[in-house]
Parts: sequence; C-alpha cells; structure tokens
Amino acid sequence: MNIIVVGCGRVGSQLATMLSVEGHNVTVIDRDEGAFRRLGSTFNGVTIRGLGFDEEVLEEAGIREADAFAAVTDLDNTNLMAAEVARRLFGVRHAVARLYNPVRERTYQQLGVDYVCGTTLVAESLLEKIKSGHGHHVHTVGDVEIIEFKCADAVEGRKVHDIEIDHAFRIVTVTRGSTSFVPGEDTLLHAGDVVVAAVKDEMFVRVERYMEE
Repeated sequence: MNIIVVGCGRVGSQLATMLSVEGHNVTVIDRDEGAFRRLGSTFNGVTIRGLGFDEEVLEEAGIREADAFAAVTDLDNTNLMAAEVARRLFGVRHAVARLYNPVRERTYQQLGVDYVCGTTLVAESLLEKIKSGHGHHVHTVGDVEIIEFKCADAVEGRKVHDIEIDHAFRIVTVTRGSTSFVPGEDTLLHAGDVVVAAVKDEMFVRVERYMEE
C-alpha cells in the first residue's frame, strides 16, 4: 500500500517504521525536519518537511495515489484537519487520525473520522486500523467498525448464523447481483455476495477469512 503518515513524533515514527518494515511505501510529513531522526534505521520511505494539511505538501507526498492516511501529531485540530483534507479533498478511502484529547471525541464522531484514542499502544492500534480498514472500511463508531466486502469461497453455502458472532459480528445487508436485502439468520450466503456488516475491532481477525482479497 501507499501510505502517508503526518507527524513524526513517538507515535508517528513508530507507525511509519512498522509500515515500512512490512513492505509498504511510506511517506512521512512533519513540520520539524529534526523529527525525522526518530525514524528507525529500517525505515526506507520518504520524508517531507511541511504541514500535513497543506495541499501542495500533500501533492508532493503523492496523496492522489495514497491507499491510506494517518494523522498522528500531538495536536487534535491538526489531525482532524489533515484527515478531512485527505478524505474530502483528495478522496483517500481510509484516513485515520490520532485523538489526543478525549474531550474532542464527539467532534471526531460527528464528522465520521476514524480515530484511535489513547496513550499506550497507539501505533499498534493505528497499524491495525490501517490494515483492517483498507478496502473494507465504511465507518467507525467507537470500537465497532462498519465494513463492506465481497464474500470469499469460505462462506459458500453457509447460513448467516453460522458465521455471525454474538455481540461482535453482525451482517446487516447482502447484495446479490442487482438485488439487496436484509438477511435472516437462516439466509444462505454465496461467494461473490457483497456484505455490509458491523464488527468489533478485536474480532476482525476472526472474520477476515470470509472476505475476498
């Protein structure tokens, strides 16, 4: 994936290094050029000095080819603005922002911005958000993600209740050909069906086998 990370502090540098090690094309933006010294020796991506919501800077970073975008500075307003510019102006399908002050959580939710809030394991949480959301993410409400995906062969002939998980994974709609419907628990699923579902973050790894790559 082509991924842009805005902010090269403790969280941003850790996230960028992890993504780079996994083989992704990573570009890091920070207004302080000295911040790039935090990047690990295994980081082999690109660094750009500038503001993460500046259109020219984002163009230079390759925003139009970006698959995912993470705004992880220590300033909530900067993160929110950068994520909104990436989503709404450049059409990045999956933008994630770090929420530093929980008081602003309602604003993030109202704007539909996917976010990670906390002070520990933030980089790991952002990494999982980026990886799990890519190609499937629709919206996030708290720790529940709304996803859309094409069913893989693993669901062929199985009933909805066979793959749902109580209080953790629920299928909302199924589209088969030109027809969309709300399934019942005994509805048979087929490979190629397009499903919209709600899944708790920690359960994504258990259901991703049902998703076509």
